[in-house]
Amino acid sequence: MSQSLSTTCAIVGGGPAGMMTGYLLARAGVDVVVLERHADFFRDFRGDTIHPSTMQVMFELGLLEEFLRVPHQVVKYAEVDLGGERFRVADFTHLPTRCQFIAFMPQWDFLNFLVAKAKGFAGFHLIMEAEARSLVCENGRVDGVRVRTPTGDFEVRAHLVIGADGRHSTLRDDAGFRARDIGAPMDVLWFRLSHREPEQQAVLGRVDAGQALVMLDRRDYWQCALLIAKGTFESVKARGIDAFRTRVAHLARRDEVSEIRQWDDVKLLSVKVDRLECWHLPGLLFIGDAAHAMSPIGGVGINLAIQDGVAAVNILTDRLRRREVTVEDLGKVRRRRWLPTCATQAMQVAIQNKVIYPLLHSERAPAVPNALKLARRWPVLQRLPARLIGIGVRPEHVRATARGADGRFRSL
Repeated sequence: MSQSLSTTCAIVGGGPAGMMTGYLLARAGVDVVVLERHADFFRDFRGDTIHPSTMQVMFELGLLEEFLRVPHQVVKYAEVDLGGERFRVADFTHLPTRCQFIAFMPQWDFLNFLVAKAKGFAGFHLIMEAEARSLVCENGRVDGVRVRTPTGDFEVRAHLVIGADGRHSTLRDDAGFRARDIGAPMDVLWFRLSHREPEQQAVLGRVDAGQALVMLDRRDYWQCALLIAKGTFESVKARGIDAFRTRVAHLARRDEVSEIRQWDDVKLLSVKVDRLECWHLPGLLFIGDAAHAMSPIGGVGINLAIQDGVAAVNILTDRLRRREVTVEDLGKVRRRRWLPTCATQAMQVAIQNKVIYPLLHSERAPAVPNALKLARRWPVLQRLPARLIGIGVRPEHVRATARGADGRFRSL
């Protein structure tokens, strides 16, 4: 290696989990290096939902007012079109949070906002185009990571390495961890459709025989997700782009969808639901998708990842300041986040197995579920799915103190 850096905590992955963790640690006076393998955060068809629980964290950090000045769309209700009839599934307007809505914001805007704020702390260091290749291990513990950049390779030595590098985690593979595959019966095809008047719904799932389309309002366009049976993308392609456009136009209630010119305009998300049974080794902790990949149902993956980061900082900050993090400390993070991880995945799997799988393998228009009928008759029932989606199981709150300009630690 041509050079070596030293820090208290190295975070691999500049996504929502990694960047929020980096910001919180730097705010608490911990020296942290965040390694992001891309040159920027601009990637389309990423999770762009900011949940009420995340905005509650931003409020607790004193950032919410400025954060909400970043362009976004407000979604107060989740609705579904079933056989041409609209049903309200979730009502977020009664949540016991500062923001009673879901915000749709491009993920790169969210990450750039966090980076700009984190750079106000002397202990925050972000290195772009830095791909973590493998772990550095010494004396029976992880002591850092080996990094590749366009200008050369180097090592980052750290008291703690946090793997937040996603569901295809390089560090997880290098550490020999294997996730338990819980299974998913579907994949998702992402694409854009232009925004046309008088379309006014902010978010709407449209369900028909053997298929479902989600349309997310991005103000200038619709970000669309077509659910297909797991592993069938090649057979969809084999029918041709014209057949695909006809299928989408039918679900989108349009005469045509000429925006989809070729298959390059369609991106495949191979859905995974999995989790690690153990999240740590001495000197190493996994959070977010690297610890548990979530289904796109409810868009809760980002929410869970950020909550992991908040919990990790709450539990580890004091020990990190003294560079005394133990395996027992890392185990506390996993124990804290185990219930919300398992409970959320269990709910997602139940919906996958009882709703999505039968839908994708049916040739008949689906009947209206009794749950939707009851929610329409008694709107108060719409608050339960709103709470599970918007807040989740065991929401986290900022507890770690911040270091002020005088060097003393204080709460914000």
